[in-house]
Amino acid sequence: MTHAVTLIPGDGIGPELADATIHVLEATGLDFEWDVQSAGEATIASEGTPLPDRVIESIRRTGIAIKGPITTPVGSGFRSVNVGLRQALELYANVRPARTMKGVETRYDNVDLIIVRENTEDLYAGIEHRVGLDAAESIKIITRAASQRIARYAFEYAVRNGRRKVTAVHKANIMKLSDGLFLESCQQVAAEYEGRVAFEDRIVDNMCMQLVQKPELYDVLVLPNLYGDIVSDLAAGLVGGLGVAPGANIGDSAAVFEPVHGSAPKYAGQDKANPTALILSGALMLRHMGETAAADRVESAVRDVIAEGSTVTYDLGGHAGTRAFGEAVAQRVAGG
Repeated sequence: MTHAVTLIPGDGIGPELADATIHVLEATGLDFEWDVQSAGEATIASEGTPLPDRVIESIRRTGIAIKGPITTPVGSGFRSVNVGLRQALELYANVRPARTMKGVETRYDNVDLIIVRENTEDLYAGIEHRVGLDAAESIKIITRAASQRIARYAFEYAVRNGRRKVTAVHKANIMKLSDGLFLESCQQVAAEYEGRVAFEDRIVDNMCMQLVQKPELYDVLVLPNLYGDIVSDLAAGLVGGLGVAPGANIGDSAAVFEPVHGSAPKYAGQDKANPTALILSGALMLRHMGETAAADRVESAVRDVIAEGSTVTYDLGGHAGTRAFGEAVAQRVAGG
C-alpha cells in the first residue's frame, strides 16, 4: 500500500529536519508518495500569501500532512500558518505527548503526559481589533459543541490507549461563563465514561504548579486553546524541551503532524538542529495511519539513539549534525 502524504518542509531549519524525518520514515519500508508543498515566508513574494490554497487542497486530497516549523512574526506581519491550517481544515484536536527519555537531561523521571488542546476557538483564534489608538480587544469564544467534541476526543484517546485519567483544565472561577461552559461540557462528557476513565478538573494556574511539583499524578489533560498552548510547552520543559516535543493536529477528515518548536532561522543551513520532535511527529503520523508496528520502531529507534548518546545533536550534549542523527535513527529503524 502506498501512503499519499502532503509534505510541507517549512522554513528556517524546517527543510533540514524534514529531510532527516523522511529518511527515517522511508527506512520503515513503507511506501510513501510525497506531495511537497512550500508555505511560509518563501511563498509571500511569489504568491502573495504564506498559506497558498494549493497547500490546503493537497491536504484535503491526501488527508494527512507532515509539516516542518514555519516562522510566525511577533506583533505584526502575516497570520500564523499553523492557525490557518487548523481552522481551514477543522483540525480541532491538538495532541502533544510529553514523555521522559533516557539521555535527555531533565529534573524529572517517568513523566508521561498527553496534552489534548481544543484547536479552533478561544482567544488563540485571533479574533481581535483595535479600540481607538491606544487599546485593543480580543474576543474569547467558547462553545458547547467544540468543548464537548474535544472532551470526547480526550476520553476516547484515554480508552484506546489504556490511560487512567482525564483532567479538565480551566479558569472557571474567574471566567464563569466561557471557561464555565468548557468545564460543564467536560463534566457532561465525563459522565458517559464513568467507571472506565477517572475524571477531575484543575484551575489552570494551579495546574501549572502541580505539574512542576508532581507531574506523575497526571495523565491526559484536556484544555481550551490558549491554556493548551501554554501548558503543552510547560510539559515539554518537564521532559527536556521543545526539541523533543512532537505534535499532532487531528480533524474528522484530515490530520497535520508537526513539531512544537519554531523555525530557528539563525540556525538554518548549519546542519546542527535536532530533528527529534519532527521524527516523533512522524511516528504519531504512522500511528494515525494505522501503521502501529512502524510507529513503534521509529519511537524505539529515537529513544535508543538518544540513550546511547554517541550520535546526538549539540542540544543533547553531542556533536552530531542533523543528517547524522537522522541516519543513525534510520539505521536502527531499518535494522529493527
